[in-house]
Amino acid sequence: MGDMDDHRAAADAPTDSDASASAEAEEIRRFWARLRLPGLVDVHTHFMPERVLHKVWEYFDGLGPMTGGLEWPITYRKEEAERAGILREFGVRAFTAMVYPHKPGMARWLNGWAVDFARRTPDCLHTATLYPEPGVEAYVREAVEAGARVFKAHVQVGAYDPADELLQPAWGLLAEAGVPVVIHCGSGPAPGKHTGPEPIARVLARHPRLRLVVAHMGMPEYEEFFDLAERYGEVRLDTTMAFTDFSESFMPFPRRALPRLAGLGDRVLLGSDFPNLPYPYVDQLHALERLDLGDDWLRAVCHDNAAGLFGL
Repeated sequence: MGDMDDHRAAADAPTDSDASASAEAEEIRRFWARLRLPGLVDVHTHFMPERVLHKVWEYFDGLGPMTGGLEWPITYRKEEAERAGILREFGVRAFTAMVYPHKPGMARWLNGWAVDFARRTPDCLHTATLYPEPGVEAYVREAVEAGARVFKAHVQVGAYDPADELLQPAWGLLAEAGVPVVIHCGSGPAPGKHTGPEPIARVLARHPRLRLVVAHMGMPEYEEFFDLAERYGEVRLDTTMAFTDFSESFMPFPRRALPRLAGLGDRVLLGSDFPNLPYPYVDQLHALERLDLGDDWLRAVCHDNAAGLFGL
């Protein structure tokens, strides 16, 4: 029995990885506690069917074209329950399940999975998605009626024009319902046929009340997307990967735009891209802190803006 007990004790003993994760969680909790916040709200995290997520990880591992050829080690390559537990350890009060299709016929299936995930994960904001295809208005309406609180659109991966006529009824429905859409539409880390501000400008010209949240601050077209946010009061931006050493190495944020970023402080939301990060989660928070825009700005970005938007 002694050998068996020794084996059990060794299996239960904390590992260096466990200690590192615990230290990071403590550092993150100190960050938001210093700001006198009840925690963080992260509007850009990825949960999706496991086999789909594993395909995404394989793409990053293989340095696919949409990674810009960058080395992209997945920091939080864990099973679903463990990933959700990590966010809770970090003190993330609410997060999302950013699902997105890359071909027709996939969005409705992903939305069905997301309904079940939201039911078993009450701190996840029920997330849905869409694609330019016949029937999109019907399944977007179904998702809204089922309680979807945020949508994800990925122009780069989906390789579609967001101003496609097939999407116009869905955009109109979402604008009327006031449901935000986190949309990857900037040309980072690699440009696509329909990325950049011009297609989004055409969408907003037709649907000025659409609550678009531009992912990744629109990198690298930061200032052009700031133009849209300053023109349309419902346009927001998320911080996902922006300002970190990783992103600054190839798509730096222009320092001249910092006053504009400060001025948009009520419409910038914390996003991370967890778990698909090539660095620790805390790096995103340190990057925001280094901007030196003040504690009020940090409080708004890391919690209050999203809490207000989603009624948390």
